[in-house]
Amino acid sequence: MPSKNVNIRGVIVPLVTPFKENGAVDEKALPRLIEFLIRAGVHGIMPGGTTGEFALLTVEERQRILEVTLNTVNNRVLVLAQTGAPSTETTIALTRHAQSLGVVAATIITPYFVRLSDEALIEHYAQVAQAVPDYPLFLYNIPQMTGNNITAPVVSALVQRCPNIIGMKESSGNLGQIIESKAAGGANFQMSIGGDGLILSALVAGAVTAAVSGNANPCPESFVELFECYWRGDLAGAQAAQARIQHIRRNLKDGGDLSLFKAALAYRGLPVGGVRAPLLNASKEVVSKSMQVLLDHDVKLTPA
Repeated sequence: MPSKNVNIRGVIVPLVTPFKENGAVDEKALPRLIEFLIRAGVHGIMPGGTTGEFALLTVEERQRILEVTLNTVNNRVLVLAQTGAPSTETTIALTRHAQSLGVVAATIITPYFVRLSDEALIEHYAQVAQAVPDYPLFLYNIPQMTGNNITAPVVSALVQRCPNIIGMKESSGNLGQIIESKAAGGANFQMSIGGDGLILSALVAGAVTAAVSGNANPCPESFVELFECYWRGDLAGAQAAQARIQHIRRNLKDGGDLSLFKAALAYRGLPVGGVRAPLLNASKEVVSKSMQVLLDHDVKLTPA
């Protein structure tokens, strides 16, 4: 089974995409970011996610970012590829590209903008899974952004139909749904959580083994600490890390303003440019206030 080669565990960072002043992808800044995250102890990297502004990238840019990421990581931590797109055809093409590079698995966001019935959603994922039958795939649910919700019955139907769908990134923010989807997927179904406010709760509930956190781009240390404390049975330490993460979420807008992630990275000596239009960059005043509040709550922002 494909799942024997994939173990989703710990902190997986959906990379921000560095841009130059002219708007092009900055391929020199990307390796510096990856090295910073690996030094901080993260357990995996995922380019092409929501945090990476993937919807504003061309297919060719997404493919190149994945190639640079894979070469930089060089098997030191897990690399996943987010290969979802609005159309089934493009999703299949991106997934096949990831497989051809040797990426261990792909995470696939639901189609967005178009509203799909459960039947259409199941058919979409089934077609992708059948196009790469020996390749491990993870569903990616973030209905507040896509308009399409992967419910527990959809998970159950897909797992029964597609043996290479082995897990899910669940970013709905609904702990009850996360628990239900884990149960629907079965004992070996690998779940990661995308809502940073629920990491510890989901771990304690036995619903997830990993967190895919955009906030971890500039502040990986608190997320790594949470998992390390939890794994060694230090619940108080994990609770303290989760409380610190709440301040990170609040002051970096929890991904609602991706320019704040990039501003925090620049503050740490890792400039990655701004966001791509039509997104706007936060003002200097907003950035300064956010950084100060984080420092006041003992969030590590020392130079990388």
